[in-house]
Amino acid sequence: MNSVDIHGVQLEVAHIPGPSDRPPMVFLHEGLGSVSLWTQRGVCWPAQLCEATGRAGWMYSRRGYGQSDPVAQVRGPARMEGFWHVGRHEPDYMHREALDVLPLVLAQLGIERPVLVGHSDGATIALLHAARFDVSACVAIAPHVFVEDMSVQAIAQAREAYIADPDSPTGLRQRLARHHRDVDNAFWQWNDVWLSEAFRTYDIVDECSRIRAPLLVVQGEQDEYGSLQQVESVRRAVPHSLAHTLPDCGHSPQRDQPHALTTLLQAFVNSVPN
Repeated sequence: MNSVDIHGVQLEVAHIPGPSDRPPMVFLHEGLGSVSLWTQRGVCWPAQLCEATGRAGWMYSRRGYGQSDPVAQVRGPARMEGFWHVGRHEPDYMHREALDVLPLVLAQLGIERPVLVGHSDGATIALLHAARFDVSACVAIAPHVFVEDMSVQAIAQAREAYIADPDSPTGLRQRLARHHRDVDNAFWQWNDVWLSEAFRTYDIVDECSRIRAPLLVVQGEQDEYGSLQQVESVRRAVPHSLAHTLPDCGHSPQRDQPHALTTLLQAFVNSVPN
């Protein structure tokens, strides 16, 4: 199986084999991520973590990312077409993914009570899902639980880099194009909503307080997309959560500090009762 059909839209999936006696890990990618972008320099970090923890795993690319079907008219008017939201994303786009799409993906794959492992936007989606659905555990790597000026500034800089030299093999657009069937679809759905005025008040801290499953929040101390207040806000909202920061690490610990992150998550996941 390399895709699942969600109300007529094909979403790319990839399976990491492992034991079937425990719930698998489900990996949720960042705002410009995809199934293939979990692999860096030939090493698939989710596969490493699955091996270290003795669990199977699944990855999937959200609509418009990787090899999944694109979002229709991604820079056009926002609207619903049946189940799916099309056009420009609105501020609730991560809620839609966490509460509407992800449950159907899990059902298609036959997964119950997964261990969610999300990065950046994927971490926010993991937190939102864990606040409403039964999961074995949740790992949020560099989540966005509210919007900060530094996040908006970094995303504005990404926009400038994307449009600066679109055909250069070393430019951001062409580097992303190696991982996305429709790179403009992937980039603009993320960039437009984050730079919209309506998104500035986005805040899910109160929703995180509903999480009852074991929760680990991880962030790099040099994260360019968010301050350590992100981790601290989750820790206060979810008193039973564990929080950890990694030195010499930016927004993507799985790339900057993969060994340290794997060691940390291995201990956490292995402590989960099932």
